[in-house]
Amino acid sequence: MVANALIRDAIDAGDAEAQRKGNLQAIRSLAPFARPYRTRIIFAFVTLLVAAASTLAMPVAIRYLIDAGFSSSGVGSVDQHFLILFGLAITMAVFSAMRFYLVSWIGERIVADLRSAVFKHVLKMTPTFFEVTRTGEVLSRLTADTTLIQTVVGSSLSIALRSFVILIGGLIMLTITSVKLTAMIVLLVPIIVFPIVLVGRKIRNLSRDTQDRIADTSALAAEVLNAIQVVQAFTLEKLHGGRYDDAIEHSFETALRRIKTRALMTVYAILIIFCGIVTVLWVGAQNVVSGHITGGELGQFLFYAIIVGSSTAGLTEIWGSLLQAAGATERLTELLHTEPRITRPVHPISLPIPSPGTVTFCNVTFNYPSRPTQSALRDFSLDVRSGETIALVGPSGAGKSTVFQLILDFYQPTTGMVRVDGVDIRNADPFDVRNRVGMVPQDTVLFADNVLENIRYGKSEATDSEVIAAAVSAGADEFITRLPDGYSTFVGERGIRLSGGQKQRIAIARAILRRPSILLLDEATSALDAASEKLVQDALENLMTNCTTIIIAHRLSTILNSDRIIVMDRGRIITTGRHAELLAKGGLYTKLAALQFREEQRIELPA
Repeated sequence: MVANALIRDAIDAGDAEAQRKGNLQAIRSLAPFARPYRTRIIFAFVTLLVAAASTLAMPVAIRYLIDAGFSSSGVGSVDQHFLILFGLAITMAVFSAMRFYLVSWIGERIVADLRSAVFKHVLKMTPTFFEVTRTGEVLSRLTADTTLIQTVVGSSLSIALRSFVILIGGLIMLTITSVKLTAMIVLLVPIIVFPIVLVGRKIRNLSRDTQDRIADTSALAAEVLNAIQVVQAFTLEKLHGGRYDDAIEHSFETALRRIKTRALMTVYAILIIFCGIVTVLWVGAQNVVSGHITGGELGQFLFYAIIVGSSTAGLTEIWGSLLQAAGATERLTELLHTEPRITRPVHPISLPIPSPGTVTFCNVTFNYPSRPTQSALRDFSLDVRSGETIALVGPSGAGKSTVFQLILDFYQPTTGMVRVDGVDIRNADPFDVRNRVGMVPQDTVLFADNVLENIRYGKSEATDSEVIAAAVSAGADEFITRLPDGYSTFVGERGIRLSGGQKQRIAIARAILRRPSILLLDEATSALDAASEKLVQDALENLMTNCTTIIIAHRLSTILNSDRIIVMDRGRIITTGRHAELLAKGGLYTKLAALQFREEQRIELPA
């Protein structure tokens, strides 16, 4: 049993050491963000040293003021000593302000750069990342975590540096003033430091738990607010309000444990420090009475003891904040170190220019990471020729949307190969692949901007006239010009101020503006009325003549003129052909046609 206990102790010690190293690594991870501002950091350190030196010089001036200034022979020097004190005060004030400004500027700049780096890194993550990570949690790290680091790095760190320098300088001056009294203070250090270090580790873990609970509440709020109409339609306000209250209470309880621990640590540190100082001063007073030191030396020692005690207490308080920031930094570092599943190859193969717009699937089998045992595509082979229009049809779960996901290089095949313009997309730059593809999704995504800029997302460098021309081609101009501010009309978050058909026409205009060589249409006219659909179909036909088009459709009118219709089921191609050929064959396509197209056109099914 003793051996087992020793083994457990060794394991616990190893875990503690690993946590300590992880903590240091988290703090060091901010170093690359500080490196560009080395000059300002050096200048801030110089101002810190000057301010600290002027602070540490004050007790010496006070000592001479006490010993000489108030003696009968030193009345003339009183003014001189007070002038010195005024000079030191002015120097300390000016350089302290400069130090505060510079350190705060550096802190704000580092956190701004960190926030930008995290956001840009998240933008590179593939859909796999968002399958397992809630958007609200990412937002929490971008806001709550960076704000916490901003507070610590921008202000607390400035105070910590000042306290540390003054603490070291104060201990040196204490030693110079009285070795005996200083030795008594030094004996108190282990009693103060060791408990603080031990409790500090617990605070760090509690801080991380607090940030995780904040992330949970942010994720819950974001999810509900993004579906607010559904929540209100089903009268779920009370249910979600209760869930949010539970999450808030859990977050509060976690934060309270951290606060209590920090409070206990602060009480302990301040009590031990100042009780120790009072004891040392009592001994010093006895030495003055016995003539071993002068009153001025005791006064000097008193001021240095106060400075050292205040600095130590300040560092104790800030140490908890730094540990809390370390927990937040760890969370951000984890996010920054999370690599996307699809990255740019070291030596990418260039795609041909101009783009022929060909797509080839060679024996592709694919499993979504969240469903590793269920194949979305199985031994799937398809060759889409340049300028060809094909339609993918099949029941839900057949794998139609997965084909689009693989073409866009959001995922890569488990086995097999996907080629765009003759190049295996695993060997190409994902940006180059996606730059050749235009997509009109079933659920149109609009940004909280005006109509003009939402269309311009298709081609960021497009001129206003090009944007308007694309809107005209998409049949969107007629309703845009009737909006209150025309193309400058703000569409609201997620385009909430527009109807479904209007949003879809803007999405089509976006694709027309892009002029892709490969066009992906996912139910592109599903939200349109008959009149609008005719306008959009004409626009799409003009666009489709110049590019390869792949359509996911359930409406007959969108696929009647396709060169080929690919019938899919359970990740496989069942059959291919044109509309009339497939109807004549019977089977799955005929059943789908009977179920889904009967409202659009009377179909005479074979006997």
